[in-house]
Amino acid sequence: MAEKTADRVSVLIPTGFTPWSYPCVRSLGRHGVRTIVASEHRSVPAGASRFCDERVRIPAPSDDLFAYKDSLKGIAARPNVRTIIPTRPEDPYVFAKYRDEFEQYVSLVVPPLDVLKTVHDRMRLHEAASAAGIPVPETRSLDEVDEWDSDYVIKSRYNLLAEEYLPSYSPTESDFADGIRYVKSGSDIDVAAIAAEMDHVPIAQEYVQCESQYVFGALYDHGEPVTTFQHRQIRGNTYANGGGVYRESIKNPELKSVGEQLLDSLNWHGLACVEYAKDTETGEYKLLEINPRMWQSLPCAVRAGADFPFDYWCQATGRQDLIDPHYEVGVRSHFLHGELKHLFSVLNDEPTLADRPSFAGRAWEILESCYTTPHFDVFRIDDPRPFLSGFERVLRANWRRSRSSDRSSMNALRSFRAPNPNTDSISYTKSLVRLWRRIVR
Repeated sequence: MAEKTADRVSVLIPTGFTPWSYPCVRSLGRHGVRTIVASEHRSVPAGASRFCDERVRIPAPSDDLFAYKDSLKGIAARPNVRTIIPTRPEDPYVFAKYRDEFEQYVSLVVPPLDVLKTVHDRMRLHEAASAAGIPVPETRSLDEVDEWDSDYVIKSRYNLLAEEYLPSYSPTESDFADGIRYVKSGSDIDVAAIAAEMDHVPIAQEYVQCESQYVFGALYDHGEPVTTFQHRQIRGNTYANGGGVYRESIKNPELKSVGEQLLDSLNWHGLACVEYAKDTETGEYKLLEINPRMWQSLPCAVRAGADFPFDYWCQATGRQDLIDPHYEVGVRSHFLHGELKHLFSVLNDEPTLADRPSFAGRAWEILESCYTTPHFDVFRIDDPRPFLSGFERVLRANWRRSRSSDRSSMNALRSFRAPNPNTDSISYTKSLVRLWRRIVR
């Protein structure tokens, strides 16, 4: 029986702790595809799923991008592996840069490197979008801003810091500059200090006043849309927005038009998560960025019927006839950990250009929406272990931070051993409850 399982056609899913790898494992496992989860971590939520068939330890891309590439290629060389799902920010870059090495073994659906360079460079992307007639916020290199006469957002110029974009990086190096600074009109900015902190000269982008942000998700085949999806963001990682943690599937002809117009102009191939902000003054959907991989709000899309993991598999394996482009409107989904981060941002984050809501009011909104719409990205009754695994990790991390000076608590944490969630989820849950009681006592 084990031999038959190992001989099934397989998919490789690289992942860290991100929530969007779980719907990839769940979707493809339910469709009968053997799932291989690869990570540098001993335990990740997606690997705890009952739909995960195999877990493999690999180097972290942030430690050695070349070793990460070689490890993925080694797994891809197995005769039963058909494709790799791009879930991590480094994946499209690695697959495009070393396409010939990977396509000896598997079929990949990712944009070519020259297109990826345009998308990963926010300056080039906004120039290309503007040339295609897509509304964009004013975007300049930080060192070209002479007067701060408007509200701006300072953020990394590149989605990924790597050799192709920054000559100071070697082929083994990659990094991110995730920090975002909100700058009010008339502020005094130390450009050199910010550039040193981010390891490159970032961009200053016009702040778009908006009530909501939107995502246009798509899978393309050499310039032609295969399937698309849209959602409206209700809450983001922080009260100033960020990645969606509570969203609703929608169908808006104008959003579809600007989304397809942009990707058509790029002759796009593969996955795309295109982020827009709807300008409250002009009503335009203004482009923020493109992520050429699976994205944070993917669980909402899959729940609504836009099954991008399976669709990617079908395109990679030559079965586009199985792709269903339809999805349900009005489907909502929560990323619970993200909802907590959003709530904490109301208390702890530095002031931004967005109005800070009241903590009590926002807490009530989150609780009410979780009650009326109990749809969650990772928490599933029929597959509880990914959520429990993630909960244990967050619990341990927060305890370390809050009680680092408490020797007895740290000793208790080190001695804590939970049952294996893959074999006894009930005992595993009880052990986490006992640990939680010890934390809050």
